[in-house]
Amino acid sequence: MNWKNDITEKLNSDYSIIQAPMFGVTTPEMVAAATKAGCLGSLPLGDLPVEKCRDVIRTTKQLSPKLFAVNLFANDIPVLTETLKAKYGAVKQFIENLAAEHGLTIVLPRIDEISVTSYHEQLDIILQEGIKVVSFTFGNLDQQSIQMLKDNGITLIGTCTSVEEAKTLEASGIDILCVQGLEAGGHRGSFTLDNVAMIGGMSLLSQVFDAVKVPLVYAGGIYNSRTLLATEALGAKGFQVGSLLLGSAESALKEFEKERLRNVKESEIVLTKSFSGRYARGIKNAFIEAVEQNDVILPYPYQNKLTNEVRKVAKANGNTDFVSIWLGQSNNGYSGDSTFEILKKLIAQTEQADHS
Repeated sequence: MNWKNDITEKLNSDYSIIQAPMFGVTTPEMVAAATKAGCLGSLPLGDLPVEKCRDVIRTTKQLSPKLFAVNLFANDIPVLTETLKAKYGAVKQFIENLAAEHGLTIVLPRIDEISVTSYHEQLDIILQEGIKVVSFTFGNLDQQSIQMLKDNGITLIGTCTSVEEAKTLEASGIDILCVQGLEAGGHRGSFTLDNVAMIGGMSLLSQVFDAVKVPLVYAGGIYNSRTLLATEALGAKGFQVGSLLLGSAESALKEFEKERLRNVKESEIVLTKSFSGRYARGIKNAFIEAVEQNDVILPYPYQNKLTNEVRKVAKANGNTDFVSIWLGQSNNGYSGDSTFEILKKLIAQTEQADHS
């Protein structure tokens, strides 16, 4: 297989494989291992405060001399109305009671204690640190930010989950589109369809390929040579892998979470808003069932901020019923090998399959 194309040229990588920026899972060590394998490593910044962004970028730089991407959350932040504040209080009480029923003692933050970072606050750090590839999800960057980043020689990768979103991103001047199929683990990147675009990857990728002219990266269900080559046939020039790396040595998941992954059944993988207020694909548990049954869900990012302490305490206690374990539909064994080894194996298998 000839990996070299306009994606590898723009990303300055040997292979057109991108390690997914999985917030809460991806570590600087994972990013460095991906770059060592000749792929593009992606460091998720999410809504981290500016100083924390600087810290993780510099830590990654110390581990790898190679180019890597940073990933931003481009979502709108809902206005804090009195109605939203009242609902926040009710949801807070429900979750505290639910946790207590399951033996977890937690004190969740009041709404006035929550801090939310906009991607606009992170842009100066990105420029100061000389980052040359920026990907984003949950929305589109505003035109002023797009122009500022491009004026500084930065390649932009936007996430789409529908043809409409793909056209919107292309019209905005985004260089590369990451097409996220329904199979993908973690959060949906939707932004023009009230974050509910639920289109299967094969159908979506083929339609987006026909609708736009910019290079496409595909994300969703890639875990071996067959799935990768199938997406290439449908128009992808780049291939983003995330769930394949969840069990890796560099993953931030705890060992009990990795063990849960390795024993998951197909019927236990669901789409839910319960932990964050946005649809995400992960393993069903007691928290998800109770929150959905009682419809105690705030808009993103307030639900996400509220449940953060629940997940933190549950993780410390090894409790799988109150942590969010995100994964895609392609169960793959979740190898505990290094990210470097997992990606090199995928590359070798793809090259062998392509020549067989």
